[in-house]
Amino acid sequence: MILERLKNLREDNDLLQKQVADELKIPERTYGNYELGVRRIPLELLIELALFYNTSTDYLLGLTNEKAPYERAK
Repeated sequence: MILERLKNLREDNDLLQKQVADELKIPERTYGNYELGVRRIPLELLIELALFYNTSTDYLLGLTNEKAPYERAK
């Protein structure tokens, strides 16, 4: 589920893998491997992706279909 959601969010925002990789400060190839499921996404990057796409980690992981993020802790 996460692979599909990452790709869909990226494409819905008209972004290239390189642009997302640059935002995360990782190599494009590494990010591409995350989308392909070749590499597992570290928890820290999963959180960064949720913040970047203004969604929740639960949405990225397929635990909810609600894209809107939860209220963030302060």
